[in-house]
Amino acid sequence: MTIRHASAPVAEGVRLHYLEDGAGPRTVVLLHGFPQTCHAWRKVAPRLVAQGLRVIAPDYRGAGHSSKPPAGYDKWTIAADIHALLEQAAAEERIALVGHDIGAMVALAYAFRFRDQVSHLVLIDAPLQGTQAMEAMRGDPRGWHVAFHGARDIAERLVEGRERVYLRYMIDVRAFDPSAIAPADFECYVEAYAAAGAMRAAFELYRAFDEDAARIKAELARAGKLRMPVLAIGGAAGGLGEAMRPMVQQLAGHARYLAAPGCAHWVPEENPTFLCDAILSAMGMGEEAIAG
Repeated sequence: MTIRHASAPVAEGVRLHYLEDGAGPRTVVLLHGFPQTCHAWRKVAPRLVAQGLRVIAPDYRGAGHSSKPPAGYDKWTIAADIHALLEQAAAEERIALVGHDIGAMVALAYAFRFRDQVSHLVLIDAPLQGTQAMEAMRGDPRGWHVAFHGARDIAERLVEGRERVYLRYMIDVRAFDPSAIAPADFECYVEAYAAAGAMRAAFELYRAFDEDAARIKAELARAGKLRMPVLAIGGAAGGLGEAMRPMVQQLAGHARYLAAPGCAHWVPEENPTFLCDAILSAMGMGEEAIAG
């Protein structure tokens, strides 16, 4: 199959750009994180398509070639964007949803908001909103950027014109294999986040964290834990690692955990083979069951 670029209106004044490949009856939706775009899945999508899956990889609101509106960066709203996109893309069966970093937060919100429409959920190396473990991470100095991104206006002013330096640091400090994101790939991200409004939109994603947490807590109280199979994956060499386990156990009744070897935070780019095998196995397409 040939990768198809498309865009679709998902809300008033908001269009999402997305990549699509494959034509299988089962659809896998891949949600990237910061500071990336759907380009982050370039090593993963072809492997999944080769197994007969249809893959849809959007740039979520504010990222890549998607619209950058002034508001709507809470993950509940972005989940609605993705839902509207999938309706137009005619995803016929329940989807398998895979999210990394901020994309994992969007995927989690989607799973709570549209519970019956997700067959499998994979959450990759991200603090998960609404959990006690995420609250405990607030004092971790490795998360300094969360507070910085939350400082409206000044964060944008300090980074403006210095996007390349800032993104280089943000990627390198959380990488195990520096070669996993090649110079051309890094330039793709720099171009995306140097665009007008892109860094402001990215920072707004972090400014919505408290609202995101409150929404998930309310859904847990209202309807209980997620019931679909949920797999959490943490980077074993400098990523969140084992910290993913208690978070996913608090959110899902059928939760499993894997450590991704040979990578830190950037699992889809540092170890795509492991990740694809884990996704396929979680979907019942692998040769062996996932070990919890």
